[in-house]
Amino acid sequence: MIKIHKEGRTWLLILLFGLIIMNSLLYYLASSIIISAIVGTISLGFFIFFTYFFRIPNRIVIADENYIVAPADGKIVVIEPTIENEFLKEKRLQVSIFMSVFDVHANWFPISGKVKHVSHQNGRYMAAYLPKSSTENERSTVLIEAPNKQTILVRQIAGALARRIVTYAKEGQDCSINEQLGYIKFGSRVDLYLPLDTEILVEMGERTVGNETIIAKLKHEA
Repeated sequence: MIKIHKEGRTWLLILLFGLIIMNSLLYYLASSIIISAIVGTISLGFFIFFTYFFRIPNRIVIADENYIVAPADGKIVVIEPTIENEFLKEKRLQVSIFMSVFDVHANWFPISGKVKHVSHQNGRYMAAYLPKSSTENERSTVLIEAPNKQTILVRQIAGALARRIVTYAKEGQDCSINEQLGYIKFGSRVDLYLPLDTEILVEMGERTVGNETIIAKLKHEA
């Protein structure tokens, strides 16, 4: 069952009333019914698109506690070892998912555990598929301690269109797969920084389904 995400409900109501007012004024002021009909059709298509954008499907996944579940819908654009200099200050295996405007933009916790850190950094709004967006764009960082005591860093990154990152994760809370970590409006990206010995189960260019696709497996012990 697909519903409208809570982040979009108020926005869609404002948009709906705005379009109704605009089209009503145009109907009374325009000299051509054809023009009014064309603008009305465009407005309806515009509203349908944004209703579709704010959709939130009901997804439930059952996975072993050592499996990493995709935190977002999108396309795998990075799988590589890298130095995470901002918080962990160590070498990690980075897996990045790019979300287009056509993807579901809710973000889920990739693993059950405890939230050890949450922070937000202001930054630029360059295209989210660019490598520099990971360190230069506006972003939110969430560090999760898995049941085996290994840590997973999740980073929500704003894109050229995304100007608002919402993070529901709170420091100290117990978290679980099937729970939403946050939401990013419009095109954006989610980075995962995993332990180097993590087994990756996806490939570059592969499409992921948030809270459904299994993307990696941790060692059983830290």
